[in-house]
Amino acid sequence: MVNKFFGLAEKQTNIRTEAIAGATTFLTMAYIIFVNPSILSTTGMDKQALIATTCIVSAIATLVTGIFGQAPIAMAPGMGLNAFFAYTLVLNNKVNWETALGIVFLSGLLFLILTLFGLRRKLVEAIPGSLISAIAVGIGLFITFIGLVKLGVVVSNPATVVSAGHLTATVLIGLCGLIAMIFLETKKIKGSLLIGIVFSTILAWLFGYLQKPGQWISLDVNIKAVALHLDILSALKWSLFGAYSA
Repeated sequence: MVNKFFGLAEKQTNIRTEAIAGATTFLTMAYIIFVNPSILSTTGMDKQALIATTCIVSAIATLVTGIFGQAPIAMAPGMGLNAFFAYTLVLNNKVNWETALGIVFLSGLLFLILTLFGLRRKLVEAIPGSLISAIAVGIGLFITFIGLVKLGVVVSNPATVVSAGHLTATVLIGLCGLIAMIFLETKKIKGSLLIGIVFSTILAWLFGYLQKPGQWISLDVNIKAVALHLDILSALKWSLFGAYSA
């Protein structure tokens, strides 16, 4: 039934391949659970509520895309857009996070209208292919930089802004996993990213750097601190119109 619904045979794939790809995608994007709340919490939003919201929104958006759009794409808050929300809108422009949420809502509504009238496709088609590729590369570099910072390979430096970090055990374990991924990827081995992640996890466990979580499952999901706190009326200002297209 699954094969028929998603047309796996026509797309030259199977359940096993898609399961491995799904697990790999989840593990490689799970960082968003921690990074997204870390960025947005700088605006004063509740971090625990942000963690729950990030998981819920990502799960719903991914399921909708997979079931109704039949596209094997994982959906999650965009890295770069959350930084724009926190650092540009709220911290630099002194807009409170409730108003910033209102801007996000109006922006989404605007893009929905453009999509329904077919204008969004025309706008996308008007963007040069080189610029689209550059955007993808830029986002990839941004995510890579975040990963290197979190790993400790790149650290802040008051003189040069950034510099190389010390080769600690944590850094070496991470680099070993990265090298394993690159090697397996060059050999065209399926699941290379997933194998690299498992390899790094095993190394961390062997050297005593893997800590067990306090609890595996938590049903204490409370998003009241951020849910429906958007301020649409305050967002309806001409000075904020430029942010709608961001």
